[in-house]
Amino acid sequence: MIHNGNAITVQLLSDGIAELRFDLQGESVNKFNNVTMQDLKAATDAIKANSEVKGLIVTSGKPVFIVGADITEFGAYFSSGAEKIADITMDAHAIFNAFEDLDIPKVVAINGIALGGGFELCLACDYRIMSTAAQVGLPEVKLGIFPGYGGTVRLTRVIGIDNALEWIGTGAQKKPAAALKDGAVDAVVAPEQLQDAAIDLVKKALSGKLDWKAKRQEKLDPVKLNQIEQMMAFNSAKGVVLAKANPAQYPAPKLAIDSIQTSANQTRDEAVKTEAKFFGQAASTPQAEALIGLFLNDQLVKKTSKKYEQGAHPVNQAAVLGAGIMGGGIAYQAASKGTPIIMKDIGNPQLALGMKEANGLLTKQVSRKKIKPEQMGDTLARIRPTLSYDEFKEVDIVIEAVTENPKVKGIVLAETEKNVRDNTIIASNTSTISITRLAENLQRPENFVGMHFFNPVHMMPLVEVIRGEKTSAEAIATTVVLAQKMGKTPIVVNDCPGFLVNRVLFPYFGAFDLLLKDGADFQQVDKVMEKFGWPMGPAYLIDVVGIDTGVHGAEVMAEGFPDRMKPDFKGAIEIMYENKRLGQKNDVGFYKYELDRKGKKAKTIDPTAYELVASMATTEKHEFDNQEIIDRMMLTFCNETVRCLEDNIVATAAEADMAMIMGVGFPPFRGGPCRYIDQTGVAEYVALCDKYAHLGKAYEAPQMLRDMAANNKKFYG
Repeated sequence: MIHNGNAITVQLLSDGIAELRFDLQGESVNKFNNVTMQDLKAATDAIKANSEVKGLIVTSGKPVFIVGADITEFGAYFSSGAEKIADITMDAHAIFNAFEDLDIPKVVAINGIALGGGFELCLACDYRIMSTAAQVGLPEVKLGIFPGYGGTVRLTRVIGIDNALEWIGTGAQKKPAAALKDGAVDAVVAPEQLQDAAIDLVKKALSGKLDWKAKRQEKLDPVKLNQIEQMMAFNSAKGVVLAKANPAQYPAPKLAIDSIQTSANQTRDEAVKTEAKFFGQAASTPQAEALIGLFLNDQLVKKTSKKYEQGAHPVNQAAVLGAGIMGGGIAYQAASKGTPIIMKDIGNPQLALGMKEANGLLTKQVSRKKIKPEQMGDTLARIRPTLSYDEFKEVDIVIEAVTENPKVKGIVLAETEKNVRDNTIIASNTSTISITRLAENLQRPENFVGMHFFNPVHMMPLVEVIRGEKTSAEAIATTVVLAQKMGKTPIVVNDCPGFLVNRVLFPYFGAFDLLLKDGADFQQVDKVMEKFGWPMGPAYLIDVVGIDTGVHGAEVMAEGFPDRMKPDFKGAIEIMYENKRLGQKNDVGFYKYELDRKGKKAKTIDPTAYELVASMATTEKHEFDNQEIIDRMMLTFCNETVRCLEDNIVATAAEADMAMIMGVGFPPFRGGPCRYIDQTGVAEYVALCDKYAHLGKAYEAPQMLRDMAANNKKFYG
C-alpha cells in the first residue's frame, strides 16, 4: 500500500500502474472536506516519492464518484471576507495543482455522479473515462458561487470558452452523451468496463500511443484563441448566460465569466490566482450566503421528513375525491411516481376533466421525450376513475380535493369515512380551512390530517402536512411519507386558519390593497416586487391564483385573525370580485388576458381596472418610492412568518423559509423571510416596523423579533 488514509488509498496494481481510490470513511458519499483535501495532498506526496508508479487510475469506492465540496465546512469560511476566502482557496489550488503536475499519466474512471469539486478533480487528470451511468457538472452557481478548485481555468481549456461558459454559467448536470460531445470526457463505456478501460488508456499513454504531456500542456497554457475570436466567444456566451441570470440577483454567473475572461490569456498558475480572487468576491455576497443557507435548509427539511418513515403505515392504494384540475393533478402525481390511485367524483364530465388533466400532463412529458409512450400508458393505468365508493375498502389514504367550502367538505368527509376501513387516513387538500374544525364532522378525527398541495400540482414542490388537535402521529407520518413518494417536499405544520403559507400570504395581499388605497399604481407595485425577485407582482399573482379564491380565503383569514387581517375598508381585490373580474379564470382582473402566439395567456393593460382601483383610493394616484413599496409589502409578509414561529405553527426558521420559497416563490437568492430579516439586521428591521406601525397591527414587530434585537440574536448563526 502506497498510501492508506481516511478518504483515499493508493496501491500498486501491475505494470507500474497504481490506483488512487476515493472512499471517505464513515460517509455514504465521497466529498471534498478537510479530511479528503489533506488526504489528497498526502497521497500526491506519496505517489511522487514512489519511483515504481509510472501511471495512475483514479477511482471511487462508492456508487458516486465525488458529489462536490462539503459546503458545511467550506461555507463557514465565507463570512471572512473576499481576500481571506481567496487565500483559503489558494491552499486548495496548491493541492490540486500538485496532483495535476505529477509526472505520470493519470486517467480518472468516473463511475457515478461527479459534481463541483469532484468534477474539478477529474479535470486535473489527463484523461477522463465516464460510465454510461454517470453524470458530471459544475453546479456551484446554484449556491451563489462558481468553481473554485480550478474548474473555470481547466474546463475552458478543455472544451472551449463558449461551452465552458454554458456549463459553468447554468450549473447544469451533463449526461455522458453531452459530456462526450463537448469534449469534457474522452470516452464513455459501460459500468463493468470502466476500470479496464482506464487501465488500457494509461498503458497507451505509457507506450507513447497517446501524447499525454501535450494534452496536459493545453491546460497549463493560455487559451488558444486570438483576441478577436475570444471577444466573439465571450460576447456570444454572455448573452446566453446572463439572459438566464440577472446579475443584480444572481451575481455568480457574471463573476465567473469575468474570471474566465480575465484569465484566458494567463498560464494556469496565474489563472488560478484570478479564479481565487473572483471566487472570493462571489462567496462573500449576501446571495451566496442565502443560497448556501437554502441548500442547507433543504437538507434539514429532507432529514426531518425522513424521521417519519418508521411511524408510517404503507400506502399501496390511494384515492382522491374531486376530479377537477387539482384532483387530476394529484392523481397524475401519485400515479407517475408509482402509487395506484382511485379518482372519484359525482359525474362523468368531472371524471373526464380529471383524466384530461392527467392525460395532458403525460402527453407533454412524451412530447418532450421525458418519458416513453409505454410509460404514459402505465401511469394512466394506475388511475381508476369511479362514481362510487365500491373500491374504497382497499384504500390506505383518501385525499379530499373538493371545493373550498367547509359545509361541502364536511358532508364529503363524513360520507367518505363511512366507506373506508377504520385505519384509513383521510387527508384534506384544503388551503385555508382549519383541520380541527373540519375534523368535527368525523367519528375518527385521529385519522384526519391536512395535505395541502399547491397549484399546479406537478410543478409546485411543497406539500403542507397539517396536524389537527386530534391528528395521530401515525396519520402525520403516513402522509409525510406519501408526499415524499409523490416527489414532493413535505413540511409538517400545526393547525390554524391558512396554516403556514396562506396565513403569511394574505397579509401580503392586505398590504397590496392598502398601497392601492393610498394611491399606488398597481403596475408600479408589480414591477418593483418583480425587480425585488418575486416571479410575479401581487396584482398579477392574485389574477393567477383567482380573485374569487383570494376573496374567499381572505374571509377565512379575517375571521381567524381579525386584529391584522380584517381591513376597515373595501379593498381593490374585493372590488374586482364584485365586478365579476376573477383574473385569468375569466380573462379579466387587474389585467386583461389574451392568448399569445404560443397559446399562453398574456397580460395587457385594461383601463377599466384602473377606474375600479381609483374608485376605492382615498388618495390621488401617485408614484411611491420603490423602497417604500418593498418595505410595506415585505414587513407584513415577514412579520406573519415570525408570528407562525411564535405560535409554533412551524417548528424552525429553516422550514418556514423553505415553505415560502417552495410554496409562493419567495426570491431564492434572498433565502426566505427569516434570512431576509437577518440580512436586513434584526434591530434595523424592528426599527422599520416601528416606522410603519401606524399602518396597522400587521406592521408591528412581533415580540420574538424585539427580544432577538435586544439580545443581538439572529435566526441563523
